[in-house]
Amino acid sequence: MMNDVFSEMAVFGVALTVVMYALSLWTTKRYPRIHPLLLCSAGIIMILLLFQVPYSQYAIGGEWITLLLGPATVALAVPLYKHWMLVRSNGLPIIAAVLAGSLTGVVSSVLLLQGLGGSEEVILSALPRITTTPISVEIADHHGGFAELAGVFTVLTGLFGSMVSTPFLYKLGIRSDLAIGLATGTAAHGIGTAKVLKNSELQGAYSSLAMGLTGIWLSLISPILYGILVS
Repeated sequence: MMNDVFSEMAVFGVALTVVMYALSLWTTKRYPRIHPLLLCSAGIIMILLLFQVPYSQYAIGGEWITLLLGPATVALAVPLYKHWMLVRSNGLPIIAAVLAGSLTGVVSSVLLLQGLGGSEEVILSALPRITTTPISVEIADHHGGFAELAGVFTVLTGLFGSMVSTPFLYKLGIRSDLAIGLATGTAAHGIGTAKVLKNSELQGAYSSLAMGLTGIWLSLISPILYGILVS
């Protein structure tokens, strides 16, 4: 069958991902309200289901794309380096904003899921959703959550945050690169940072710093937060 031929090739996962992302970018140029990553993910899922290709077979090549996340994340430090003096001059506001934003994100996750009757395992999985996927997965797994579910929560948080952060802040009358960058990086990690970087290099610098600080901060205090918020 066709799916057996293509799925056994490692290049299948890479080709499918690249083609779908290119089509998504082309589509979003005509319909800017559609997020390219959301459209790309939905398209890949539909194709895998249509041709009955197991995810494990797609991942043989799809994981090659994952390897690029490391260099891509490191590359976010470039705008931060270029604007370091300006970033440094706003050190205290940056630290205060990241601490307040990360704590708000964690507490809101717990309270919302508790109010909806979520199980403890689900809450443990969602608690670190504001950090990047590698960090959130490790934190959730270490404290008794489900690593896979933590990954889903994290990706959805990034997608949603990247779609609504800038329009929402604009509606509130906020135009500051500092405020937009810090809010997006703290709440929507890498996906949000990539989004604001297209709008402004300075916003990308602030967002990448907020993303890194949030990951470090939440990793350090996660044992305390889990003990206090989840009981």
